[in-house]
Amino acid sequence: MNMNMGAAAVQTSTMPRPTGAPAASQTPAMPRQAGAAFTEAKTEAADAELVFDINKLNLHYGSFHGLKDVSIRIERNKIMALIGPSGCGKSTFLRTLNRMNDLIPYVSIDGLVCFDGKDIYGRNYDVTDLRKKVGMVFQKPNPFPKTVFDNITYGPKIHGKKNRKQLDEIVERTLKEVALWDEVKDRLHKPALGLSGGQQQRLCIARCLAVEPEVILMDEPTSALDPVATLKIEELMDGLREKYTIIIVTHNMQQAGRISNETAFFLHGEIVEIGDTETIFSTPTNKKTEEYITGRFG
Repeated sequence: MNMNMGAAAVQTSTMPRPTGAPAASQTPAMPRQAGAAFTEAKTEAADAELVFDINKLNLHYGSFHGLKDVSIRIERNKIMALIGPSGCGKSTFLRTLNRMNDLIPYVSIDGLVCFDGKDIYGRNYDVTDLRKKVGMVFQKPNPFPKTVFDNITYGPKIHGKKNRKQLDEIVERTLKEVALWDEVKDRLHKPALGLSGGQQQRLCIARCLAVEPEVILMDEPTSALDPVATLKIEELMDGLREKYTIIIVTHNMQQAGRISNETAFFLHGEIVEIGDTETIFSTPTNKKTEEYITGRFG
């Protein structure tokens, strides 16, 4: 399955779903391993500064153990970079944070994934609301085959906003937030697919912001862009951290060092090391981390 296409169907619960995909509101709770019992009482004491508190997260694709006892705490209004070689579990972990793995057959999860103090895999958790609050931006820009205006207003309309003046304000606000307003204000009602790759990616970020999320998940958002467009996205992320928490998967070590507050190094489905980005890149405590960062493998 092409995850950019299938997963895109549930981006912040605003994107049209592909034929046969379950509606977000109908997504069943992910199956847990036997013996995993968690209560809402355990999550009520979550630290107000934490947006995600993950404890002993395990994920299986059938018999394959994709994530192994992952524990991580992610603070509000910070940028967390997830690094590691291909296939190490970074993107799989990212998708657990807004339950996009629900779309993949034979996936099972156990452990605790708390968002704002509540277990997102708990019984009766509102997945539609989760995907509104935890948006996603993919590796390749994926604007809808609609106008720039309709791309941004699609999500707000789904969530009940119909007033034209209000929608106009949302479009202008979000396009200014991603530094795209001056470039497209005269072509709001023209096809979004006519924009450049970098502009399309910023449009997708604006579309995410239009439903006012708390967290933005980014899965290698600049890997398909040229250096100039990459720099614009990085500058944008630096400004967005004032209002949002950003969790980004990247293979670009220089990028991780430039933009993130904290870095987690994944290997074989496990977190090998996590900490302040400057410390991780200058004096890592694990030899594997040092070897990866210095390019000896991966």
